[in-house]
Amino acid sequence: MCGIAGVLGGGPEAEAQAAAMIEKIKHRGPNGVRIERVGDAVLAHARLSIIDLEGGWQPLHAAGSTVIGNGEIYNYLELIEEHGLECATGSDFEPLLHLYAREGEKAFARLRGMYAFCLIGGDGRTWLVRDPFGIKPLYYEYTASSVVFASEARAFIDTPLASPAVDPWCAEELLSLGYGHVFGDIRLRAQKFSPGEVSELLNSPGNANDGGCKPYLQCVYSATTFNTWTAERPRLVLDLVDQQRLIRWEDKHRTDEPIDALDALLEDSVRMHQRSDVPYGLFLSGGIDSAAIATLMARLNERPVTAYTCGFDAPGARDERAAAERVARALNLDWRETTFGEEDFWRILPQVAWALDDPTTDYAILPTWKLAEAAKDTLTVILTGEGGDELFGGYGRYRRALRPKLLGGRPAEPQVDAPFLKDGGAGALDRWREAATPPPGLTRLQQAQWADIATWLPGDLLLKLDRCLMAHGLEGRTPFLDREVAAFAFNLPDRLKIRGRHGKWILRKWLERHCPAADPWGRKQGFTVPVAAWIAPRAPDLAPAMASHEGLAQVCDMEVVHTIFARDGGEKHRWPLLFYAVWWNIHVGGMEPADALAAVLPNR
Repeated sequence: MCGIAGVLGGGPEAEAQAAAMIEKIKHRGPNGVRIERVGDAVLAHARLSIIDLEGGWQPLHAAGSTVIGNGEIYNYLELIEEHGLECATGSDFEPLLHLYAREGEKAFARLRGMYAFCLIGGDGRTWLVRDPFGIKPLYYEYTASSVVFASEARAFIDTPLASPAVDPWCAEELLSLGYGHVFGDIRLRAQKFSPGEVSELLNSPGNANDGGCKPYLQCVYSATTFNTWTAERPRLVLDLVDQQRLIRWEDKHRTDEPIDALDALLEDSVRMHQRSDVPYGLFLSGGIDSAAIATLMARLNERPVTAYTCGFDAPGARDERAAAERVARALNLDWRETTFGEEDFWRILPQVAWALDDPTTDYAILPTWKLAEAAKDTLTVILTGEGGDELFGGYGRYRRALRPKLLGGRPAEPQVDAPFLKDGGAGALDRWREAATPPPGLTRLQQAQWADIATWLPGDLLLKLDRCLMAHGLEGRTPFLDREVAAFAFNLPDRLKIRGRHGKWILRKWLERHCPAADPWGRKQGFTVPVAAWIAPRAPDLAPAMASHEGLAQVCDMEVVHTIFARDGGEKHRWPLLFYAVWWNIHVGGMEPADALAAVLPNR
């Protein structure tokens, strides 16, 4: 896990530009920074050492090519063995360079992992690649003579690429959906690589006025747009229209067969996700996804696995610590709990707003940050359960989507409730529907799953995990989003995902067998953070600043904003407005985090 930045095709100023960019994201790589010129490119890498602590420094050179990467290629040992590779280091990225020398871009389809990388090949071709689910971030932009890229949008701050304003459309999406546009940054002109995107750097013909050729990126494949390789269609998990990859279980098969297959796939994924030369553990909630990961980790480790759980110190809060402790005791985990209270809320809010340069208003960012704080002195690698709901059909909205309309059925799309926005959020929902349009040939359940995998997962859950953990020098890993597990889970028949009132049916059956202490058939209590209760006592003090906030005024009806904070009845709308105001003060107003909160709550 690292931070990367680079200038492709730049002139003499490229070294300084790359150095300035990596400086802004060096929190992603606390073990050190290296910058190199490779031909016409300058590559910068801030390293968080995980695998091959001595020999894994980047830029990495082998087989005539160079790479800098953020993330992990989990199947690097298998690639070495299967292809008879001779590597000089233990780095998980070196096998990619040897495979590229043999088969070019086809090598990218062999990777199992989370990654964003720039590869400069010995064949003179340059590639920028992001993993199929968008677990690791990657941003880019054009200058007059180069393409620049980085792991975080903040790397472009104080450069000619930066814009002091917010895109109103993206702000509306953030305030109505909970996250901004999946493929564009809310504040800068920088663009995000889409999940699974593979782009090649090319040069366009110049003319007498612009001084010659200009580099640009040509996308040859994207997991969500179903473009086609110029050479060979890759094996990526979101390539769902390839019917030959579907895994079907007919009624004649015994139920145990898919459960046994799931057990083997999950164990293999967790084993790979544990590959690390530094301490690893997990975040354990009271849900079945993290309980499943914990069960496999306990099976695969001789010593007790370290697990962290966050509970809430607030009246009426839904606290999962009791369920997590029950699982921890059954699995003999080294279980550690941390508490999140009102003081934590006001302390952490501006810190999280700083870390989320590309924001989400998902209140789960708060306990994720607190857990990272608690774990950072003990662990470096954290396994989590992200992806379980999307792949196995866990959300209640999936079950509603399968019901007839007369029985309360409705599409599994965001339920926008943003009366404070000038257009009520209708425009944001329309744009979401466009981005979430699935390919043909999927069931109604798969269509809903695909929409979340294309939007909500990279735009909210994975972004939250990346920024909150990287701010503390931690690497987050998601075993459910392994290529093999995901292909199996997504393509299971609907009846193995949803039965009656239970989603994730097959995962519950598996857990019933391997960790009954997780109470897999218990009623899910839902995950909430009591932000409304913590904001309420200070709402009258917040009202004046919120009702006159420059950033909110761009997209909101300010009379409604004032009413939300000044009177009872608007409690559920206060959190996204407060978070956005503090975020705007930092990333547009240029304030320090503590000052950003004081500007809206001066008497705190």
